[in-house]
Amino acid sequence: MRVDTEFAKLHALGNDFLVMRLDQAGEQGVSMAALARRMCDRHRGIGADGILYYQPTIGDGDADVSCLIFNADGSKAEMSGNGVRCLAAFLALRHEDKPQALRVRTVSGIRTCMLRSRQGRICTFETAMGIPVTAPPLVPCTLGSASEPLLDHPVIVDGCEVAVTVLSMGNPHCVTFWPQAADAPLASLGPQLERHHGFPKGTNVEFVEVVNRRRLRVRFWERGVGLTSSSGTGSSAAAAAAILRQAADSPLAVETDGGELTVSWNPPGEVLLTGSAEFICSGSLPEDWTAPETS
Repeated sequence: MRVDTEFAKLHALGNDFLVMRLDQAGEQGVSMAALARRMCDRHRGIGADGILYYQPTIGDGDADVSCLIFNADGSKAEMSGNGVRCLAAFLALRHEDKPQALRVRTVSGIRTCMLRSRQGRICTFETAMGIPVTAPPLVPCTLGSASEPLLDHPVIVDGCEVAVTVLSMGNPHCVTFWPQAADAPLASLGPQLERHHGFPKGTNVEFVEVVNRRRLRVRFWERGVGLTSSSGTGSSAAAAAAILRQAADSPLAVETDGGELTVSWNPPGEVLLTGSAEFICSGSLPEDWTAPETS
């Protein structure tokens, strides 16, 4: 499978992604992980938090496209709410005759993006994000017992106790609550929780302030990326955690550093995430960037 040389860059509230198509034909190209690291580099590449490699599905009646998601460090991501929305916006803007609903197959399952509005280069989608997984072994998480859900569980980090709420939105999340999100220690606590031994595959970390029962303020430390201005799965996880703790009610406005998202969840149904994605630019890579690797 070979990666096309054409790329597009989009962002969802400042959480930026590159989109590239995979071609079935042709010889094996460069490692997708290596290309992700090179392209996402903000000094020697294009610059982004992650990259989505996509292709139209063949013989798959449940999905229109499939995608593989890589973080900026080259690690694989099971799911990205903002990333999938950027892919949907790219396809909607490129092919105006596409249906209002785009079904995207990810490693974590199918996510359906419903186009709600379009203004120039900006598209707004409502995305069905799946049902939150709260059973710790399925997150996966080895903290505490296997009972579910794991709410406000005490974790010791650098001699300090931090209460975490754990769940999966197709990828693992560790949600923490603070009186003021602006004062939360993202730079120090984020990487420690991301790599905590209780999360065998690492975890995304959310720092949440409950403004009121209909509004959250959230900041994000993303696995394989670091500090990000917004996160689709992170906003969904934060809202689900707040609802599980009976601290908030659906629907919720989620304020991020990059702007506002809306999250709706009525258990036991799917989480619905509504937000925008904006096309930034497109271009073509030098052919040697995607050429087959030589030993």
